[in-house]
Amino acid sequence: MLVSDFHFDLPQELIAQEPLKDRSASRMLRVVRGSSQCEDRSFQDLTGLLRPDDLLVVNNTRVFPARLYGRRRGARAQPVSPHNPAAIGFLQGQIEVLLTRQRSEQPNDWHCLVRPGRKIGVGEHLFFGDDPQLAAEVIERGEFGERVIRFAPSADFFDRLNAVGHVPLPPYINRIDQPGDRDRYQTVYARERGSVAAPTAGLHFTPQIMQCIRERGIEIAEITLHVGLGTFQPIREPRVEDNQLHGEAYSISSESAAKINGALEAKRRVVAVGTTTVRTLEFAARQSPNVRIEPASGEANLFIYPGFPFLVVGALLTNFHLPESSLLMLVCAFGGQTLVLDAYRHAVAEKYRFYSYGDCMFLE
Repeated sequence: MLVSDFHFDLPQELIAQEPLKDRSASRMLRVVRGSSQCEDRSFQDLTGLLRPDDLLVVNNTRVFPARLYGRRRGARAQPVSPHNPAAIGFLQGQIEVLLTRQRSEQPNDWHCLVRPGRKIGVGEHLFFGDDPQLAAEVIERGEFGERVIRFAPSADFFDRLNAVGHVPLPPYINRIDQPGDRDRYQTVYARERGSVAAPTAGLHFTPQIMQCIRERGIEIAEITLHVGLGTFQPIREPRVEDNQLHGEAYSISSESAAKINGALEAKRRVVAVGTTTVRTLEFAARQSPNVRIEPASGEANLFIYPGFPFLVVGALLTNFHLPESSLLMLVCAFGGQTLVLDAYRHAVAEKYRFYSYGDCMFLE
């Protein structure tokens, strides 16, 4: 199977650069698996499309300000231009660091991506803002701009990071983050800090819609998967099967495990909000010989592409993803490659808004 089999043409103007003022005002493409049915709806219709006995599973991870702009030793501080954030990589001595996962708390080591990657070697010292406690040393070097850096010890590290860091908007949003992104690039049920990208299918929910779902008697379970390199890393090998994904930290509580197992035993539909939720549930189900979800924490590295047998998920709410991405492959695995790519072409023709701040699709 070739990565190029998952290509579609997307005009640049359909990539959403700003969120809608009303989270729930997004359009929603309803797609029925096993048919050619494709229906233009509104996200606000989702509550009525859910069945009374459904279990809705959401990812409660919380995005933290993981993007840092700084300088190498000996370079003068330079302001980041809100009009051309990409230029940071070309200023003399300037660097951009995206923290992707904390490796250890003591010492405070982080996996990250750095730019410009070729110039930053082991032993390099990096400085962010005017805070000496946010100095870091590069201690390991990986491929494709990956590094491990060690920050100076700090009891209030995340407070300092919150003051200096930027919301890690995806690279296809061609602007630096604004103050409003701290709220808008976050689900209303975000609780557990640890993601460098939002589980974007959840961005459409409002407190009112969540309450309406509960009032219909629909059960909701929360799991956690901290979005990192496993979700947004590019696919580099031309054959799909030759690729692997980075692991991402996940956690499922006893309460949520009981809800999910109860739904499976009663043959009720499990509705996953987002591809991160799908990966977590399907990974967890494969850790038990009898397809039960056990309360656990660990790392999920499941790569889902067509031919994958789903054991848990019965319906999926998801945003529209990049061509040739692992996320699109997951959606094609769930809905059928031909049907999903036809739905994407329909979305392009109807000028749906794409990617993180864009519209959504409900596959059932």
